[in-house]
Parts: sequence; C-alpha cells; structure tokens
Amino acid sequence: MATDAPRTAGLRALVVDDEAPTRAELAWLLEQDGRIGEVRTAANGADALRALEQSPADVLFCDIRMPGLDGMELARVLARFAERPQIVFVTAYEQHAVDAFDVSATDYLVKPVRESRLAEAVRRVVAARTGNAPTPTTPTVPDETIPVELGGVTSFVQRSDVLYVQAQGDYARLHTAEGSHLLRVSLTLLEERWAEAGFARIHRSTLVSLPAITQVRTDGGRSIVVVGDGIELQVSRRHTRDLRDRLIRLPRRGGTGQS
Repeated sequence: MATDAPRTAGLRALVVDDEAPTRAELAWLLEQDGRIGEVRTAANGADALRALEQSPADVLFCDIRMPGLDGMELARVLARFAERPQIVFVTAYEQHAVDAFDVSATDYLVKPVRESRLAEAVRRVVAARTGNAPTPTTPTVPDETIPVELGGVTSFVQRSDVLYVQAQGDYARLHTAEGSHLLRVSLTLLEERWAEAGFARIHRSTLVSLPAITQVRTDGGRSIVVVGDGIELQVSRRHTRDLRDRLIRLPRRGGTGQS
C-alpha cells in the first residue's frame, strides 16, 4: 500500500522499493531535505502506479529489481505519461547504470545511499525542473582542426566529426563517418585534452564522443554503446560508472534505443 506523509510545499517524492527497511530509510532521509515537500512510499511498481493515479509526483526514487513490474519497466510506463515524473534509480546493482540512460533517468544511486549523494540527486532533480541542469558535454571551447597525414598528403579533420578514438600502439586512430586517420598522440593525452568537448574513456583502448552515442544497451552483462551508423563499442566494467555519470547529464533525448 502507498502511504502519505504530507508536508510543506516542495518536490513531491515517491519512494518505490520492495524492501520495507530500505524504503523507510530513504523516505526518512528525503524528509530531512528542505527541498522535498511530500514523501510517499510504494512497495512495488504496480503500487507506485496506483499511488500516481491518486496524486502525481515530481520525482520517483525507485529500486530496479522488484517482483512484478520492475524499475526499468515502470520507467518505460511513466515515459508515456503526459506529465512524466523524473526518475532517480536507487539500486544495489551497478550493472544497470548505463541502462538508466535509455529511460532518461535523472540520476542513479548505488546502495547504501550516502546522505550527501542523495542531496546531490535532489539538486539534479531541482535543476532539471527549473531548466538549470548542467550540460557539461556541450563544448565550451572552439572546435579543433587536426592535421593528419597519409601517403605524404596532409588533410584536416574536425574534432566534432570524430565519433570515437582507438589506441594503436603509440598512436591514436580517429574514426569519423568518412573513415579513419592515424595520429601520433597517446589516447591518454587526447582524453585529457578533449574531456571538456564531450569525450570519455569507455575502455582502456577506446575514447568515445558522448554526443555521438545513439544507443546504449547491455548484452550478456556487458554494456555496449552504439555510435554513428551502427558501430558497436564495448564498455569495460571499470569505466561503466563514469560513463553513467556523464551520460546522465546529457540533455534528454527521445528514443535512445532498448536495453
């Protein structure tokens, strides 16, 4: 059953978790935040939908693995709402992190949740509601023109045209929609130089342009991103969390694919 705990004006939050102790603790932590005006709880996805029929919510703090309608399925149902509440996933399983991108989650917390991290999630919800959400992947520096040589001929590639980069010994191979080019520079150096332009390491040998990602999915427990015209790139477990954190801050887009 959903339970009500009306408070003063602020964000209307709905905590959805099938474990009562976790549900109660998260609700209590949210009640301590002055930006939260109402906290309700639901024990599963179906219970959450019933609670939303009774009264709308601004944000759901939702577990993923639940019996019946799980968190990801619930998020996809909510995506069809005329006024879709924001979703913050709260789960013990990091492997779903990239999937959260597919359903336009505002944030993704890993249990046990630290109070400071929960406060940051609330900040992101507020920022998204007021239109002040940061978009760090938008380039803050001018586009870069990169000279590349092939057979004694020098040509020029724009950084904005690069979909991904792969390490190749002491070189880096830049991949664009038109082809690839070898550049005498280390992947680590490019990672540092292009971070503000929206490039992120997803594997020890791969750097990807986040705006170029068209789909994110899991396959056999592994995360995969798709760039350009169906090019699939594997994400290492080591880099999954960082990729999650950066993707979650991208401006929301519709139809990013299926998980």
